[in-house]
Amino acid sequence: MSGNRARDVRRVASLLLVAALTATCAASIPDDGRPDWRSPGLIGSGGWPFSRSAVPQEEAEGASYIPGSSVLALPDGKARLIPFGLNDPVTLPRDDPRVTEAVRADQAWLADGIVPGMTPAERDAAGRALLDLRMLTLPNGASTASWYGAWNYMWPRDGAFAAAAFAVTGHGDDAQRVLYFLARAQDHGGLWAARYQPDGTAVADGRQVQLDSLGWVLWATWFLHQTAPQAANLDTLWPMVRRAADRAADSLRSDGLPPPSPDYWERGTSREQAPHVATLGVCAPLLAGLRAAASLAAVRGDNDAAQRWSHDADRLAQGIERRFGPYGYPRSPIAGGLLDSSVTFLAPPFAPASPSVLAAVTRTGDRLRLPTGGVVPGEGYGASVAWTPETGLFALAAAASGDLTAAKGWLDWLIDNRSTLGSFPEKVDAHGNQAGVAPLGWTSALVVLALTANQTVLPTPPA
Repeated sequence: MSGNRARDVRRVASLLLVAALTATCAASIPDDGRPDWRSPGLIGSGGWPFSRSAVPQEEAEGASYIPGSSVLALPDGKARLIPFGLNDPVTLPRDDPRVTEAVRADQAWLADGIVPGMTPAERDAAGRALLDLRMLTLPNGASTASWYGAWNYMWPRDGAFAAAAFAVTGHGDDAQRVLYFLARAQDHGGLWAARYQPDGTAVADGRQVQLDSLGWVLWATWFLHQTAPQAANLDTLWPMVRRAADRAADSLRSDGLPPPSPDYWERGTSREQAPHVATLGVCAPLLAGLRAAASLAAVRGDNDAAQRWSHDADRLAQGIERRFGPYGYPRSPIAGGLLDSSVTFLAPPFAPASPSVLAAVTRTGDRLRLPTGGVVPGEGYGASVAWTPETGLFALAAAASGDLTAAKGWLDWLIDNRSTLGSFPEKVDAHGNQAGVAPLGWTSALVVLALTANQTVLPTPPA
């Protein structure tokens, strides 16, 4: 190795260490009276070393990403980017070699996998979503919900979907990093905290453990094994799987359902219609997770674990059918239970297609849809803006169930309501304006999965 090459390697190693310690390099946006989260996208690199920075709204005026990259082409002919080895954005002439290097690196990463979509608009949206997911995923595998403030944390739920999106598009190594992060974060009892700092520290803010994370991480691990078995590396991930599956199975009560717990709504159980019963947002993910764990155990030849978790999955499935089915799969299993987007968790690719469930998904989507297109998370949620992750859930359920017409309707709305730079925001107001931080990792992952499901059958944990 030459002296220059050795210095370069040492320099990159030092930068990687800094990146791992600082965990995030999101830039603050000048206070111009608008919400601080109102950035239409990110620039940076999800590679090595890691760096990212939010694009201020004023810099986005008239700008666009160079195709297949996270380099911003400015209207004056220059480019805004974070060159390799730096942490802060710079503006350079478009023909600067550092611009070329950055664009090629992003394009090469996309080319290493698959960008789903049957139209140029769909492929453009999928490419942007994947690049955004890459920038939201740190070198240590922490895939944060977004880049700013209250969103700059790793939720196990969001991370599971990011891993699935990486897996299904041929980026198995990125999926593996996310799952390794989750394996390190898991406690000895099999649980995860509600969310984590980017460095892996659990956030102690009084939020209760959300039991649905057990199911989502198990499902994502199985999903990676189905799509990229070598990247799944079960020898390393098996202890995490065993602890999570045992905890999920042990949580089931005599009626087959788990105890009450917060879910993706992230609110206390006392506010539910049936405070003493788990919501569908907890029960359905645990069912997917137990089925996934049983399948993984069978692959490893651990027949005892496979039979035990399969038996518990059957108990849970029967409990869901008995308690939620008669009321049309609402959020809480009671007469007059409010409908909720979590009904999609009982549909493909999380569970085999069931006519009654698919009918409930359609009915719920119609009920939650706003006049402008997207959906609110559920009846009684109190929102007047459309939430993109819940809309993405309906898109994924439709695509994975073979209803391509419905999937197209949901996806068209999502693609049409991206930020000015093409990223998926958390929310969209009645005028089609970005009403939440962008990009949102969960929505990005759901769109990638839905567009993939439009073209190929996604694996579903066997019942």
